Amino acid sequence: MGSRKFAQMPSGAHEMALAVEILLPVNALTQTQTSLTLLIERAAAGDTAAFEQLMIHSQQRVMAMTWRMLGNEADARDASQEVFLRVYKYLRRFRQDQDFFAWLYTITVNVCRDLGKKRQHHSDRFISLTGGTDEGASSVPSVQEGPEEALLHTQRRELILRAMATLPDKERASIVLRDVEGLATDEVARIMKSSSTTVRSQISSARKKIKIYCEQYLRRKERGPSQ
Repeated sequence: MGSRKFAQMPSGAHEMALAVEILLPVNALTQTQTSLTLLIERAAAGDTAAFEQLMIHSQQRVMAMTWRMLGNEADARDASQEVFLRVYKYLRRFRQDQDFFAWLYTITVNVCRDLGKKRQHHSDRFISLTGGTDEGASSVPSVQEGPEEALLHTQRRELILRAMATLPDKERASIVLRDVEGLATDEVARIMKSSSTTVRSQISSARKKIKIYCEQYLRRKERGPSQ
């Protein structure tokens, strides 16, 4: 997700997005809707090359989403592979009046839910930023940051990702779609097959739990291991 979306986010979302941002290549953000529509049409008609281009255009978004949902590279890669198998299977059902990425996120959420049911232990695993889809992108400091600031920024993002891993699946999916991907609440509700009121409640609950988790972690750290 690019930084251009941050200014449009609600209070609390800006900080969350900065904490878990995974950069996408510029061409993935600037490709026109017209060319995307043509790719979808050709891929749905059986053009293998077009489907491969559609995958290239979408794979980092999917991988980033599955990583945040499942918390580790192995499960994220398995889920991403399953997402594109389903995209290939159901692409002919896609309507051109739909938002492609909203449709893609719906499939991704469903795949992550299915995989999560099979691997109940995934929420207890440690989430590391060092093995992301764009190696090194999450750990590269900005030009304004010195070494100490960059380290603190990385540690803070890692702590928030740990906190996110403890959330129930629906809360994690809602906050990732809203605060990280920057989708509107109504769009998140459609993807989650829920109401906007429920999604708002899930996001509010998730933010509170993340805040509490981080505060408790920092208090434990201040007390030290012997206390």
